[in-house]
Amino acid sequence: MSKLPKASLSLKQFMLRQEVLKLYREIFRTIRQVPDKNSQLELKSWARHDFQTNRHQSDEVAIKMLLQHGRRSLTELRTSLQLSGVSEGK
Repeated sequence: MSKLPKASLSLKQFMLRQEVLKLYREIFRTIRQVPDKNSQLELKSWARHDFQTNRHQSDEVAIKMLLQHGRRSLTELRTSLQLSGVSEGK
């Protein structure tokens, strides 16, 4: 009997999944730098909702587009933090 799960991921799917998880972690690390706790909670809720909404997305092109959108949003958040003097930046 094989030890692989029934629905194992292809290499391409695995790599995309890793990119998504990396983006998720980066977003939440950046949100921690927001000084206002209410804003932090709102941003966390927004990020979780977006990731949960697209959790079962399987179309590779759609996932790549969502990754681009997420990276753009992360860049905007980092820029806002830098302009406010909160973040050292990456």
